[in-house]
Amino acid sequence: MKALILSGGTGTRLRPFTYSIPKQLVPVANKPVLLHCLENVRAMGVTEVGLIVGGQEEQIRAVVGDGSPLGLEITYIPQHLPLGLAHCVQIARDFLGDDDFVMYLGDNMLIGGTTEAAKAFQEQRPDAALLVTEVPDPRQFGVAEVDAEGRVLALAEKPPHPRSNLALIGVYFFTPAIHEAVAGLRPSARGELEITDAIQRLVEDGRAVSAERFTGYWKDTGNVEDMLDCNRVLLDALRSQGPYAGVDPDSVLTGEVVLGPGAEIIASRVEGPVVVGAGTVIRNSHIGPHTAVGRDCELTGTGISDSIVLEGASIRDVQGIHGSLIGRWADVQAGTSLPRRRLLVGDHSQISLSA
Repeated sequence: MKALILSGGTGTRLRPFTYSIPKQLVPVANKPVLLHCLENVRAMGVTEVGLIVGGQEEQIRAVVGDGSPLGLEITYIPQHLPLGLAHCVQIARDFLGDDDFVMYLGDNMLIGGTTEAAKAFQEQRPDAALLVTEVPDPRQFGVAEVDAEGRVLALAEKPPHPRSNLALIGVYFFTPAIHEAVAGLRPSARGELEITDAIQRLVEDGRAVSAERFTGYWKDTGNVEDMLDCNRVLLDALRSQGPYAGVDPDSVLTGEVVLGPGAEIIASRVEGPVVVGAGTVIRNSHIGPHTAVGRDCELTGTGISDSIVLEGASIRDVQGIHGSLIGRWADVQAGTSLPRRRLLVGDHSQISLSA
């Protein structure tokens, strides 16, 4: 089995961050979402991966490379315009050949359950197998209508009147039968070739299409709130790896704290779960739970919790930062600060907060 991972979207809901970084490379728990996806695929026993990339291909190549550190062999497949998931299957035809494959959206976080789903697909080998989960508002998703035996009866993409609350969550298993189904598709009202339309063709042709309810953790990391939620869940699984050479005697670390090589904690209090990237220096600060600080950052006189700070950011003399996402190389500073400020700061920003 091969894998087709989609990482070519524009990430409009995560702007301004995605003006300069692909949404799949925004980190949770100091690791890009895309790397979490690739690790899940490798855990399924898949080693050959086709990676759909768009206009920010160079940044993705810089992070993923040829995939060898992950035990993968990566083939990059350019998609010049975001023309839909079924279009991705079409342009990957040469890579996929006649192999079964898993298609995985590269901005989705799934924890637990994907390996079991892959095994079930390989054992039963329906023409398509979909991971689904119950959602409160299925109008925002592709929706599957499923019978009591798990057979898919019908699919619809973001229907105004859903006949089910079972949403497709971005992991699909296919046999080569899908190639005939995507051939000749017409664009939807959104101007895209919908994978739901292709799977509906399989259903109408009497092919075996099954749905498996996903019981692990799943988030579409398309907005800041979901990124922060993923960050909390992953940090809750942290396990400290101390003692740490970079922690001075005037600092206190409690809970689960992981420090990267060369990170320094000086006269500060760090309450885990917290992860701090390589080369970052934290001085006279209070780092609260569920905070991920990237590499080569400088935090001085800072109070921050439940937040993500990307690499190279500098925060000085700002207290009460909470539920925030700070972009790469951002510079945030203040004289006298007010409590619990919320910041959504894009890359290369410079912010001065007045009293």
